[in-house]
Order: sequence, then structure tokens, then C-alpha cells
Amino acid sequence: MSFALRGARLLSARGLRAMQSRGYSDEMSFTLAAANKVFYDNVSVRQVDVPSFSGAFGILPKHVPTLAVLKPGVVTVYENDGTQKKVFVSSGTITVNEDSSVQVLAEEAQPLENLDANAAREVLSKSQSELASASTDKARAEAAIAVEVAEAIVKAAE
Repeated sequence: MSFALRGARLLSARGLRAMQSRGYSDEMSFTLAAANKVFYDNVSVRQVDVPSFSGAFGILPKHVPTLAVLKPGVVTVYENDGTQKKVFVSSGTITVNEDSSVQVLAEEAQPLENLDANAAREVLSKSQSELASASTDKARAEAAIAVEVAEAIVKAAE
């Protein structure tokens, strides 16, 4: 047996032991909650796709532990029966734990079907006007955040 093949087997065995010792599983317990509603509470799901400031990414069972900041956008949940649910989030945090549990805690969240594209465009227009007329750094920062969220809602609602 070649050295490379023995090394690969050794690394493979070590990797397997490391995964087992971390408590990785083939299931993923998922929680998605916001101040207005708990959408999922420790429910087993197949996959979750999340928007983050470091880039959008998908989470599957056995995902490496991660902490990330949500950016305005759509969280897509792939349930075990194959259905997809989409929820718009304004901001918040994503935590992937060593035991494959995942928590998405959003400041605000709404099911995609509840979004109104026309109302979102109106909010975007108003926010853009506020940004253009902002006279202080604080007002500019608040208006810029409102524009970013409104743009994401418009994109999600269309």
C-alpha cells in the first residue's frame, strides 16, 4: 500500500472521529424566530439558504459551526417532505452549532406571500427621498438602512 493511500485512510479516519466527537448528525434542528412570530421551533429540516453580509450560503446537516449576520433578504427553508418555505428577514443573526442545530434570529420577518410589491416600491421611493434630503450623519445612516431593506423587499416581492 502506498504512503499516500495510507495517509488518506488515516486522515479519513481522523476526520470521521472528529465529526463524531463534535456530535454531527444527519438531521438538522432548525429555529427561525422574529419579534413578531416563531416560524420554526426546533423542527427537523433538510436545508436552509440564508442571506448574509459575507454572502448567501446554504446550510445542510453537518455544516461547520458558523456565526453570521443576516442581511435583508429571503431565507429559504427546504422541509423534509420536499416543500419550500420562504421568509423575508430584515436583519439578525445566523448560528450553526456543532450538533447541527441552526438558529436564525431575525429582527423582523414575514412570509414571502405576505409582501406587497407595490407597497414596497412606495416605501423604497420614500426612503430614497429621505436619504437624498438627510442633513445629518445619523439621518443618512438610518435612511440608507431603510433603502437597503426596501430594495430587498421589492426584489423579494417581485
